[in-house]
Amino acid sequence: MKLIQITDLHLVVPGSRLHGLDPLGRLDRCLDDVATRHADAEICVISGDLTDRGEPSAYDALKTRLENFPLPVVLMLGNHDNRENFRSVFSDYPVDDNGFVQSSTQTSWGEILCLDTLAPGRREGELCQKRLDWFQQKLEQVQERPVLLFMHHPPFDIGIPRLDVIRLEQPGAFTSIVTRHRQNIRHLFFGHVHRPVSGSWNRVPHSALPALNHQVPYDSVTPVMAYNNEPPAYAAVLANGENIVIHQEFFLHRGALPDIS
Repeated sequence: MKLIQITDLHLVVPGSRLHGLDPLGRLDRCLDDVATRHADAEICVISGDLTDRGEPSAYDALKTRLENFPLPVVLMLGNHDNRENFRSVFSDYPVDDNGFVQSSTQTSWGEILCLDTLAPGRREGELCQKRLDWFQQKLEQVQERPVLLFMHHPPFDIGIPRLDVIRLEQPGAFTSIVTRHRQNIRHLFFGHVHRPVSGSWNRVPHSALPALNHQVPYDSVTPVMAYNNEPPAYAAVLANGENIVIHQEFFLHRGALPDIS
């Protein structure tokens, strides 16, 4: 199975710019690149911060872009999103029994579980008991099938102080569920950090991606948030049996090298 992950679009009102950049233009370039190079992918997951301020018009712009996109798309929410405005625009989008934008999708390889970590009005992430109960129930239902887990906020520190203070809050209950079902969870994907990160947590491999619009430089000292214009990327994930390979696609930087032979 091939899966595409895109994260942290930070769309604003069409015609506006963010940090001097054009989020909607970058989304167009990204979707075009995916459609051209990875039309054989089975599914695409956009892992949160769909918008920067949660305006309905930004969600409208996203909905319009996805109408002609060739892949089925799973949408997730991040701390910059507005759950009510999202649901008003994507009115037929599936939610769990409590209205959280959480989903379980069966693929040819296994199960994709996407969690809603949005805490309205706060940058930190949360998983209340209702969301944790849904997560536990879905993991019990998958039985022996492998799982790819997606969430916007990482549940652990990544070594950048200004990001570590806005990760998932009180991750103990979540960690306990992951530990009990570690044999099923083959990889954890997250967004939020606006940079390429990979490693293992609780013996579960994990990875994150650059955002589409602006990036966070690695800085283990400075407590104040800063952004830069490092290249955006999306991920092409290949899952085959027990093997998972992740390619980062830097879609704005495909220029050929000059011929100096």
